[in-house]
Amino acid sequence: MARRDNSGLIKRGRIWHIQKRIGGNSRLYESTGTSHRAEAERYLAHRLNQIRAVSVYGERPLFTFREAGAKFIDENAHLRSLRRYALSLDTVDPYIGDLPLEQVHDDTLAPFKKARLAAGIRAGTINRDIGAVRRVLNLAARKWRHTNGTTYLASAPLLDQVKGEMRKPYPLSWEEQKRLLQELPGHLEQMALFDLNTGLRDQELVSLREVQVPELGCSVFILPEEVTKNGEERVLVLNRVARSVLEAQRGQHAEYVFAYNGRPLTRMNNSSWKKARSRAGLPHLRVHDMRHTFGHRLRAAGVSNEDRKALLGHKVEDITTHYSAPDLAQCSSASTGSATKNGARCSAYGCKMVAKTMVKCAAPPPAP
Repeated sequence: MARRDNSGLIKRGRIWHIQKRIGGNSRLYESTGTSHRAEAERYLAHRLNQIRAVSVYGERPLFTFREAGAKFIDENAHLRSLRRYALSLDTVDPYIGDLPLEQVHDDTLAPFKKARLAAGIRAGTINRDIGAVRRVLNLAARKWRHTNGTTYLASAPLLDQVKGEMRKPYPLSWEEQKRLLQELPGHLEQMALFDLNTGLRDQELVSLREVQVPELGCSVFILPEEVTKNGEERVLVLNRVARSVLEAQRGQHAEYVFAYNGRPLTRMNNSSWKKARSRAGLPHLRVHDMRHTFGHRLRAAGVSNEDRKALLGHKVEDITTHYSAPDLAQCSSASTGSATKNGARCSAYGCKMVAKTMVKCAAPPPAP
């Protein structure tokens, strides 16, 4: 049974904890981290002095990085990349989670970097984790404020990235594409083929849904702003190969396009993908290289840089951010190859395309 006295200390197991009312309206609940009563009393006195300094003199309260990370997660449930941020914060937590925000900097992150490099983690992955730390520290220094008006952190430190070899894009040749598709299980083969002909990012691919447009008398496929990297909803233009994949997927799931055994797929980069790419002689291949392949083929077919950006979902400032039924109809016409002989362009963002180019990118060139 927990032992408690009037000082505000209570012993749970071997460790003393603080459980004290402060100022009549607030309570202090936390562990002292020690089993020694005298040390626990000193810690309690220290915390009470800190709280008094905040309330009376306006000093900045103590806030750990773990607390700041939890605040970031709570406030950003809407972020498309929240899962990635949560993973990064979990990864750095054993190294800096208990530290006050003022003590999080390059020196205290050095053991994290060293351990991750020793484990064979690539520099890009480590730098994404450091980026999550940087995001939290910037918010703590510039946005978040305590009740006394002070920011959580006086200023955010500069954090160096890890230098390492950058993995280069690897667009597939037609022969490599054939080998890969032959080795993939059916459901992943369809996803990969679709990706090779649309250039979607992984999360865009698994989030794809069909939306009815009554004005057109048909349905289109729209990527909501929650899943696109640039935060803008966009309409997906399909060539004939991509359309054939979607037709084959109908009925697999009531809402999502890509499913397996009646359940929507959450990622392409799973164990089946990794085994298949190795069997195909492409152990280095990433899912994102499907996107690089699409972009590479658009460029080889002579598509302009602006059109490539639109089709790949990059933010293009001079493309209208609203679309109408006539815009979608024009896009639909271009995507089916029924536009003018020399190609047609539509102004809806993410929809620009030359019809004959889509045909070029839809299938490998005929054998000589």
